[in-house]
Amino acid sequence: MRLFLTLSLTMMCCFATKAQSTEDSVKAVVNNMFAAMKNADSAGLKNAFSEWAVLQTISRTKEGQTIVRTDNIDAFASFVGKTTKGDADERITFGAIHIDGALASVWTPYQFYLKGTFSHCGVNSFQLVRVNGVWKIQYIIDTRRKGDCK
Repeated sequence: MRLFLTLSLTMMCCFATKAQSTEDSVKAVVNNMFAAMKNADSAGLKNAFSEWAVLQTISRTKEGQTIVRTDNIDAFASFVGKTTKGDADERITFGAIHIDGALASVWTPYQFYLKGTFSHCGVNSFQLVRVNGVWKIQYIIDTRRKGDCK
């Protein structure tokens, strides 16, 4: 009985550790993407994305109409590469993280600073896919607003 209890506890610890490390590995990809932005590292930024990635932003026209704009990952990486280290500083907090097999969904409220000055805030919604054992960002859609960042 004692052996059974010891084995059961050991197995539960192993499964709990694995679940935690999976979540941590997903968070690491997101954190690495933002570190690459802050470090003006376009190659590191591109490395965070899958080859099929989509980058979108929900915004409003001057007339107040909601639109969805799709950006090119290469253009985004090029912009990041032209900034100076520390210029593009997106400060996130991790909200919900959901993982099912090779799919992960991450919600991160953020505040974005450009050259040390507040620019905008919103929420990022990430979809990640595990390809050949490595998590990659497949899809990001975000909101952007100038105020009401609580």
